[in-house]
Amino acid sequence: MKLLIKSATIVDKQSDYHLKQADILIQDGIIKKIGNAIEVEADKEINIKGLHVSQGWLDTSVSFGEPGYEERETIENGLRTAAFSGFTDVVLNAQSKPTIDNSSTIYSVKAKAQGNAVNLLPTGTLTVASKGVDLAELYDMGNAGAVSFGDYKKPVSNPNLLKIALQYAQNFGGLVQSFPLEKRIAGKGIVNEHHNSTLLGLKGIPNLAEDLQIARDLYLLEYTGGKLHIPTISTEKSVALIKEAKKKGLDITCSVAIHNLVLTDDLLSEFDTRAKVMPPLRTKKDTKALIKALKDGVIDFVTSDHDPIDIENKKVEFDNANYGSIGLESAFGALQTIFSTEETVAILTRDKERFKAEISTLAEQKLAKLSFFLPEEKYTFEKSDILSISQNSIFLGQQLKGKAIGIFNNNQLIISEEF
Repeated sequence: MKLLIKSATIVDKQSDYHLKQADILIQDGIIKKIGNAIEVEADKEINIKGLHVSQGWLDTSVSFGEPGYEERETIENGLRTAAFSGFTDVVLNAQSKPTIDNSSTIYSVKAKAQGNAVNLLPTGTLTVASKGVDLAELYDMGNAGAVSFGDYKKPVSNPNLLKIALQYAQNFGGLVQSFPLEKRIAGKGIVNEHHNSTLLGLKGIPNLAEDLQIARDLYLLEYTGGKLHIPTISTEKSVALIKEAKKKGLDITCSVAIHNLVLTDDLLSEFDTRAKVMPPLRTKKDTKALIKALKDGVIDFVTSDHDPIDIENKKVEFDNANYGSIGLESAFGALQTIFSTEETVAILTRDKERFKAEISTLAEQKLAKLSFFLPEEKYTFEKSDILSISQNSIFLGQQLKGKAIGIFNNNQLIISEEF
């Protein structure tokens, strides 16, 4: 395939063409030429006013339901949604039935994604069936293609189990994930413990439930060594703990969900179950600390934490609703409400090697792995913007800025039909 992209602004700090407008010629998946006024016969030409192009984006936490919960999302449609949302690589959570806890299930989900424009990077469970009792087949899953190991939204309650996992995974360079929640502190809480939870009569989860678990995990990491990733932190104290751990030289990374950056627990006033997420929406003080930490590099990744939930488990009483929100479609537009385009792209493309995603800068003779977006468009996020099978978006009705319109990856072009 020969593709010619006309007059695109390149956003890539690693490229000599950063913030410059240029034509890009791609042939057989390789960038053949970058320059002005390239004239050549091509199979496809893209010429879109205001088009921006960057390295392909990575999302470190997505759930697709399949196998077992196809009514929420299939791998095929999930990857399609990711492509139109600008992501070339997604890390798939082990949230399915059966759970992804052995090499066979790793091979299975990879096979379902084979030949797709988006690279699917599977996470295997840390424990058998995510029950938190026995370690899963980490080594075998790693050989099959798992890029990390963690029980999605389930904390490792047994500290000795996490200790053993960190020690064992060092034998093959495995990345262990530990969800930051001390269940005995959280109790029956379902939202952030603050004045809003009191006003609304909803049981609260204190920041301490997250902070205490992270402090424990970092202490274990310091003792064992190894590689640890803490997904979706949400509190000011968590930032301070991880910052101190990095100063000590511990091999620790963490992420934050986009909704925990942009939204607060003030959104709960309408008892809308789309705002029921885990970790819960916190306060403005926490979001400010998280934004600063992301800019400073204390937080390594931002994730959509895309989690489709079927209507039967979402449109019910608040206490009974499942946690989770879809987020791929709104990710770029939501981030741009708090960061510049240059900052947003840098955040979405950094530290890819942590999850074994291939890095490719915009330069001649390099692999063409691109995200396409229009950064200036302002709009209200509506149901018509949703591509997922499930409709449970926490960003419905929110004002966003900028739209992703597709990708080029694996020698395949996926771009919105309106262009």
